[in-house]
Amino acid sequence: MAQPNDSSPLSPSETVKLLEQLGHRPKHSLGQNFLIDGNIVRKSLELAQITSGDTVIEVGPGLGTLTRALLNQGAHVWAVEKDPVLYTHLSTTLAKQFSNTFHLLNADAIDHPLADFKSSPYKIVANLPYAISTPWLDAVLEEILPERMVLMLQHEAAQRYCAKPGTKTFGAISIFVQSAYTIAPGHKVAAACFYPKPDIESYLLHLVKKDSPYLFKPETKALIRGIFQQRRKQIGSLLKDRLPDQGKAWIQCLSEAGLSAQSRPEDIPVNLWCKLA
Repeated sequence: MAQPNDSSPLSPSETVKLLEQLGHRPKHSLGQNFLIDGNIVRKSLELAQITSGDTVIEVGPGLGTLTRALLNQGAHVWAVEKDPVLYTHLSTTLAKQFSNTFHLLNADAIDHPLADFKSSPYKIVANLPYAISTPWLDAVLEEILPERMVLMLQHEAAQRYCAKPGTKTFGAISIFVQSAYTIAPGHKVAAACFYPKPDIESYLLHLVKKDSPYLFKPETKALIRGIFQQRRKQIGSLLKDRLPDQGKAWIQCLSEAGLSAQSRPEDIPVNLWCKLA
């Protein structure tokens, strides 16, 4: 069976051939667009600053292009793959070749966001299935935080995570991400870097853990999500029923920062949302 060599990913024709040998057709429902550009693989490792001995979580390793590069770099990789055909392929190839450093789980990444790795420190480098990016990232933010994340995402999703206060794309997930991570320079990725080509633009999002990351409690996250579902309303009226007592103290914090009860949720910066808790 055709295999990638140690220095480059499969070409488009090699990808098609391997998928045919596996009897597998890319599943749109699982976001299966396979990376075929070696420059993007190298860029992912460069941004993540992968060195020998690093522990790296990967989501949806697919045919193993990024996985192989991480393992060749000397990383210990914990990966979660939902597709049984691709899981079997990886089990009989990379898992045998790198038996001491490759740990593979056949499961849904939403249920196992860190591939059952339960220690630290670690990093995440992943070509995420676009449909699960937000719930998966939200789940990661409830775990022991990775030191650094380099995530291949739908460009629109990356824009939401990086959005600044005062913009239409600023929302609950922007707050949760930016309270714990600094947005570092990333990298645009063309559709031609994948097989099959996606209909959307992609982006390598680069997140670096803050020295003092802030994590919201589940009840506060639920509150903030509810507020942003009515983002055009004034914050004072949104909190009137939700936090009749605590809300008053927080409104005072907003006032001291030059905002007011008439402010819209999207106008309130991340540091003030952290004080809501």
